[in-house]
Amino acid sequence: MNKTDFRFSTPLRVRWSEADPQGIVFNGHYLNYADVGVTEYYRELRADAGVQPGEGLDGSEFFAARTLLDYKASALFDDLLDIRLRIARFGNSSMSFVVGIYRGDTLLVSGEIVYVHANQQTRRPEPIPESFKAAVRRFETRPPEEAGAAVQG
Repeated sequence: MNKTDFRFSTPLRVRWSEADPQGIVFNGHYLNYADVGVTEYYRELRADAGVQPGEGLDGSEFFAARTLLDYKASALFDDLLDIRLRIARFGNSSMSFVVGIYRGDTLLVSGEIVYVHANQQTRRPEPIPESFKAAVRRFETRPPEEAGAAVQG
């Protein structure tokens, strides 16, 4: 995983409350860092695509269904982290973010977060709107893989 695999990044400074007495970030905070990245990703996607929050989702929402983090090195108190994300895959009702958390050029944590698109009332999965997929395709420099799409070699 290279930093160049991502169009989107956002900085995040490690706070004292996130580190143990030796100054090492507690592992649970990396999921919070990834979540900050997802929020900022959506904010930039909206700005880039001119999409307003919730637009085109019509009573639906994305819910986290799976997270996977692979720890490679530790962040330390006061490190300036570079949180990088991209939507790497679309299914019918799910999508996968790839996450890279860096300190400079050093990859500290890699991971994946899978979200399911669902009706807000019933919490039942629904297809991801094409308008949302189109906005992501325009935003990303590396297009997401799509279920049912032909693989080009």
